[in-house]
Order: sequence, then structure tokens, then C-alpha cells
Amino acid sequence: MWRRRSAGAGWLVDERMPGESVVPAEVTSRVEALGEEIARLSAAQRELLASVGGDAAEPASRLEIFQGYIGVFIVAFVVTLLATPLVRRVAISQGVIDRPDEARKLHKMPIAYLGGVAVFLGLMGGLFYSYASHRFGFLIDEHATEHLVGGIYRPTVPLWVVLGMTVIVLVGMIDDVHGISARVKLGGQLFAAAALAVGDIGVKVAAGVLVPTLGKLLDNPELVYVFDLPFEIPVLGVGAVTLDIIYWTGTAVIAVFVLGACNAANFIDGLDGLLTGTTSIATIGFLVIALGLAVSDDGPLDGPRIIICLAVLGACLGFLPHNFNPATIFLGDAGSLLLGYCAAVMILSLGDTGNTSLVAAGLIIYAIPIIDTMLAIIRRKLAKKRMSDPDADHLHHMLKRWAGVKGAVLILYGIGVVFAGLGVALSLVRARFVYALAILFASYIAVYAIKIARRKHNEEQMMLREGIGD
Repeated sequence: MWRRRSAGAGWLVDERMPGESVVPAEVTSRVEALGEEIARLSAAQRELLASVGGDAAEPASRLEIFQGYIGVFIVAFVVTLLATPLVRRVAISQGVIDRPDEARKLHKMPIAYLGGVAVFLGLMGGLFYSYASHRFGFLIDEHATEHLVGGIYRPTVPLWVVLGMTVIVLVGMIDDVHGISARVKLGGQLFAAAALAVGDIGVKVAAGVLVPTLGKLLDNPELVYVFDLPFEIPVLGVGAVTLDIIYWTGTAVIAVFVLGACNAANFIDGLDGLLTGTTSIATIGFLVIALGLAVSDDGPLDGPRIIICLAVLGACLGFLPHNFNPATIFLGDAGSLLLGYCAAVMILSLGDTGNTSLVAAGLIIYAIPIIDTMLAIIRRKLAKKRMSDPDADHLHHMLKRWAGVKGAVLILYGIGVVFAGLGVALSLVRARFVYALAILFASYIAVYAIKIARRKHNEEQMMLREGIGD
């Protein structure tokens, strides 16, 4: 039995379910009358505020909303800044250190791992501060919104997001300390992605693509996306099995984003302060968009989205002084996977109401890790290597050979600022020329990197043939 669905509020809702009765006309008219009365009272309230010079009727600006949530940033920054030296001592005492080698690692002395644990502590500090604001309202000055629960608005980061962060950090920490197989790491990332799907973080991104696209292609704006499968599962007490195409497509999108972002962050974490700094720059871009959505009262995730951005930004900036060249501690897999996961959460949350153009803007903001990962795939395919095989031809490695460690990091910071600016511009104007600029900029980077990688591969093959000939 197919169910008819229609678009509403950026998402799909059931119009009528099989066996449901029609709402009486009398009830409908009363609901409409109540809606008109509410609108009339709202207009009277605005007029009264305007008559006494009240500014409360004016929507808050980005800066005002930012100041209301600034405590999250401060707590995350301070906790990470103070926790990092303590984590470093523990790592050194337990022998969790990264030893240098001549091929890929540039540091001369062993450097402590587990920096990701300090970043995680800072993140949790910022999130717990936001939870405490539910008890102590003065901690956060929530922005005005119509998305109230019980007449109040308490922005809460879903616990499913916290669960995903925790699992990611635990998997990365175990890998840093003992080492685990790639399959176990992949399983941890998929579990964290499943947590987002259960918490409905990012599922609606699929709706923003499938609903308008398939509706136009099939010339059927009321296309059905939910249907009952022709079998039951009586053993589990389940009757008719329902398949929601939007939900499961969205779940697949979440898995792709989480796996892609985690591994992209892991790839780019190759120079002192690089991943921490580029993530900070990208998060500023995400934050600007998130504040704009809060100004327009986009949805119930406006507050949690800002809290996550501020917690990530505070934790990264608190860790950066310890991690910038010369670094005294590295993020390790615990940190790189965590920052990649947080980036995926922030990008997916931008499309919570089905606005996929904002998700595209988020991907542009996070372009450096994405481009580096795509180039690594191409490069290793050309060299007939596995994706897990390390090499020294990432973007930061090529820039380091030309400009040194600090120079390479600062250049990539600058490129990150450009992409962040393009992403924010896309969220503001939604113009095609922004896409064109982003594609042009990324293409130049990609072509140059592939050219260098191909030349190096050809030189290695020529040297190998000459060696065999001798």
C-alpha cells in the first residue's frame, strides 16, 4: 500500500494515512480562526513595542547572537588550552609518542600523541556549558525564535552527536596507543554515522535533492517516497515493513560525509598546526552561515548548530598554540578523526531544513581536505598503490618542499580563507559565479598537484628501468 506524501516546511509529511478519518470542517474552521487571532495579537504586540520605542521587535544581528553564545567558545578554549599540557605529560609517561623518520616525518625529536583527547575535553566542556544553561539561564542568552518547546527555547546539542564524538575519539585513541585494523576504524566511523542518522542530523539533506529533482523529472510534485513492503517480520513483532526512500538515502549520505570527512582530515594532518588551523578557518565559515540562519529563524537546530561551531572553534584555537610549529604535541588519529567528524556534523546540519545549497557552501568551505583526498586517490591509482599506503606527495608536502613547514601551513591557511569566503558568499547570494570561482580555484590546485605527482611517478619509473638495465 503506497502512502501519499506532500512537501511541507522543507520536509515531507503524510497527508492521510490508510484508515484515518477526515478532519471535520468545524474543527478546521476553528483552527483557522485561532491562527488569525494569533496573527492579530502578534501584530498588536509589535505595534505596542514600536510605540514605546522597544527594540525587541527588531531581529537580532549576527553579532548579537554570537555574543549571546560566546560563553561556549570561552569554556572550550580555556579547557583545551589547560588540558593539553596535562595530556602531553600522560602521553610521554606512557610512551605514546610519534618518532621521526627521514621519509615523511620532519620533527627531530619524538612528539607526544593524544592531542585529540585534549580537543575532545574542550569540546565536551563547551557542550556541558550549554547543557548547564538549561539550569542557569544566564549562561547563554538564547536568540529569539518561534521554534519553542513548552513556550521556551533551550538549544540542546543532540546526545546522538555527543555519542558519535565519543566513539570516534575512543577508536582513534586506541589506534594511537595500541594500533587497530582499518576495518575496526571504519566500523567506529560507521557507528558514529549511524548515531547521526538516529538523531536525524543530516537525513533531510537527501530530501532537498530528491524531492525537487525527481518531482521535476517525473513531472509529479506529489511523488510518493514511502511505501509498504509486501512482507512482514512476525518473529520480531513487526507487522508491515515500511521503506522510506528519503530516510535511507539520507542515511547513506551521512555515511559518505562522515567517512569522507574523517579520512580527509586524517590525510591533511601532516604538518604542525595544519589541520587544527584549517579546521578553525573552516569553522569560522560554518559559524557565519549558522548565525545567518539563526537571524532568519531557520529551524530548531539554529542554536545547537551555533554551539557546535563555537565549541569546535574554541577547542581548535586552544590547541593550536601547542600544535603550531614547532609542535609539542600532535592530534593523532583521535584528534584528526574527531575534527573530521565535527566538520561532517556542521556541514550536514546546514541542510537540516532541506536547503542543499548551504550544504554545497559547507563543502566549498571545507575544500582543502576534500581536494587533498581526491588527489591522493588519483595519485595512488596512477602509482597502483593502495589507499592505505602513505606517501609524501600531499598538497602540504609539495608546498613544504618549496616554502618550508611554516610557509606551507600559512599558504594553506590563506587558501582556506579564500574557500571559506567563497562558501559564505554562496550562502548569501546563491550566485552561479561563486560556484564558477570555486571550481576554477580548485581545478588549478588539482591540475598542478596531479602534474607534479605524475612527473615524480614517471621519474621513479625511469630510474627503476635504468637500474634494471644496468
